[in-house]
Amino acid sequence: MHDIPKPPVGAITWVDLTVPDAESVRDFYSAVTGWVPQPVAMGEYHDYTMDSPTAGPVAGVCHARGANEGLPAQWLVYVTVTALDTSLAQCRMRGGAVLREATSMGGMGRYAVIRDPAGAVLALAEFA
Repeated sequence: MHDIPKPPVGAITWVDLTVPDAESVRDFYSAVTGWVPQPVAMGEYHDYTMDSPTAGPVAGVCHARGANEGLPAQWLVYVTVTALDTSLAQCRMRGGAVLREATSMGGMGRYAVIRDPAGAVLALAEFA
């Protein structure tokens, strides 16, 4: 994600799609939606921020590698929380499951991926 203001707690703040071949899916969404891909260095490969021509960054298309390995190939919605560790504890206490433990987003903060008791998947983000 690009430099953006710290999102408000409770807001849907980002969406990512993690797939085995980010380049082909990146190109698909670029053609279908008009999004403009911007590479994000991930070491030996790039993931992509998808920018709206008029609104800036709106989504990410990522390889199923590194920190994203094992994530489902679906649009993953991120919701901002106040305290990620507290939210993960509440998830577990209320019958949910943590699919990805708290993971660093560099200087931006941390995220985790949960599954609710009905099976729906959501990412939680705590911004620095």
